[in-house]
Amino acid sequence: MAGKKLTVVISQSQSKNPAHRELEETLAAELMMSGDVEVSLVPHLYDMSHDHSGMLFLKGIPGDIVFASWLYPRAAFWTLDRAGIRGHEGITTLHDEEDEEELSAEQQEQASKGIGSVDAPPRKIYCLDLRSFGDAEPYLDEIRRLVSEASTQTVDLMSFIQGNPKQEQMERYLNPLPIVNNGNGQPTNNGSAQNPQQNGSSPNGASPAETNGASEKVTRRWYPVIDYSRCTNCMECIDFCLFGVYGVDTLDRILVEEQDNCKKGCPACSRVCPENAIIFPQHKSAQIAGAPGEVGNLKIDLSQLFGAPTAIELAAQERDTELVADGREAVGLSVGIPKRQTEENAERDELDDMLDDLDNLGL
Repeated sequence: MAGKKLTVVISQSQSKNPAHRELEETLAAELMMSGDVEVSLVPHLYDMSHDHSGMLFLKGIPGDIVFASWLYPRAAFWTLDRAGIRGHEGITTLHDEEDEEELSAEQQEQASKGIGSVDAPPRKIYCLDLRSFGDAEPYLDEIRRLVSEASTQTVDLMSFIQGNPKQEQMERYLNPLPIVNNGNGQPTNNGSAQNPQQNGSSPNGASPAETNGASEKVTRRWYPVIDYSRCTNCMECIDFCLFGVYGVDTLDRILVEEQDNCKKGCPACSRVCPENAIIFPQHKSAQIAGAPGEVGNLKIDLSQLFGAPTAIELAAQERDTELVADGREAVGLSVGIPKRQTEENAERDELDDMLDDLDNLGL
């Protein structure tokens, strides 16, 4: 245990932007020279198929992972989870204190109602967004902090094993999992991935950054990713989507079953999800792409006061566009649209009060 190093994986940008490549290469080179971590390069996470060698490598990593990519951390974490690379979301410090408090509060709230990941092992996955800073130093500082933190936890764990645990250590190791886990899922690691120690070699025999599948061809993809810390398994997405993208697993949990059936550029299902649990990591809207906050499916904004469509109306329009492109009939708001307060005696909620207030303004 004492000799086990933290694994840092750099997921490459889809573009050939020289600034992106320079950041990736600088980060990898500095980490390699430090010798404190194992470093590996893989293609863009969202584009790798589940049997891609880079994805198989990720499945073979047994311990904590620092995953640096060109995605929002929430999008990266749940894309990994979808591929069977599971763990528990590690908190990083690459945002200001106000954002950190907001993120922490949001995570706690969502974790209390989401169905959670299945069979997530007791390890942390720290996701870093490479778009946040233009140079490598902030990421290097954060990785050094995580290496130091991991060393401290190892010492604490040895103290625990040797029979001298403190109360806070007992709580940390007996209850390490911050998200819901019913423990009935499939194994995370099927044993098919190569050992990261056995992949790649450098011409001079030095310990290189492994390039696991970095040269293997990938194509740009488009499919939804479910954030199970938010998802309540309400099934509104499967009712709304008419393209056979969603299904249910053996535990009757919603899942993205046929991702290639998804229509490129269409994020409609994310707009109707009541918990904002559906992410399209490549969408131009930050909230739909996985940024903290709400997509706005039931949120009131000023644009709606001036005739712009609501998020549900927009979702129906987006779906109709794809139906017509497939040679099918548009269905508008007649299929798969959540019915809100349709009965006369239905219980009112905050949205009803907000709508009444807007009506009273006479705008």
